[in-house]
Amino acid sequence: MQKEYMEIKDKRIILPKHELYRITEKKNKYLICIPVLNEGKKFINQLKKMKELRVNAVADIIICDGGSTDGSADIEMLKKYGISALVIRKSPGHMSDQLMLGYYYALENGYKGTITIDGNGKDGIDGIFKMAEALDKGYSLIQGSRYVKGGMAINTPKLREVAIKLIHVPVVNTLSGFKYTDTTNGFRAHNIEVFKDKRIQPFRYGTFPTYALIHYLTVKIPQLGYKVTEVPVLRQYPAKGKIPTKISPIKGNIDLIKILWKMFRKEYDPKE
Repeated sequence: MQKEYMEIKDKRIILPKHELYRITEKKNKYLICIPVLNEGKKFINQLKKMKELRVNAVADIIICDGGSTDGSADIEMLKKYGISALVIRKSPGHMSDQLMLGYYYALENGYKGTITIDGNGKDGIDGIFKMAEALDKGYSLIQGSRYVKGGMAINTPKLREVAIKLIHVPVVNTLSGFKYTDTTNGFRAHNIEVFKDKRIQPFRYGTFPTYALIHYLTVKIPQLGYKVTEVPVLRQYPAKGKIPTKISPIKGNIDLIKILWKMFRKEYDPKE
């Protein structure tokens, strides 16, 4: 990756160039990170639900934008929904890099943990409260699962469900040593301590393509002996029409296999 795209803090922290807008002061100990790229009405409807359920009573919210052109990063609009901060990735990159910026903001501003939820309206908002409770209990990684008791998987594309259950879950469980039931769901939470661990080093711009960062953390955190759990969540795809995702069915599964192979070879692990 070319240096003009990088913001180098030190040899262990290399971030993409970005713009940060602080909208409110820190109010909670947890931070919700929402990656967004042109999600339109789905994103607005999600923010409305989050406001109605008063999620900002348990966590502040940062929008991690990848360069939206549809108004998703409009600050005045975000203020209406109680958003705490907005960070916009200005360098080339992927969702991993957007989340990297959100996690770094949490680290720099004294948050105790992060809760990650997609910005396309597929996830049950009430899962945020379950994850905050699990963080309170001392878990370092909380994975949202559609497939544990109490979870719901509605209209999941068949090819994706087969890939999750027959490929991704078994491989990730073997690599991580933890028995997950759902490993591709981006709805999850992290204790801030994992981001400080020199054996993990998540702030390495240019290292994690597409969604690789969250998959890397899914494997690496339990490998290192941290406390991990799953909580039941809802993930609902529309019954008809276009699927709200940036992952194409075939390419997405190929990318996942590539990421799994690189994790097996420890290619994402810190070199020092």
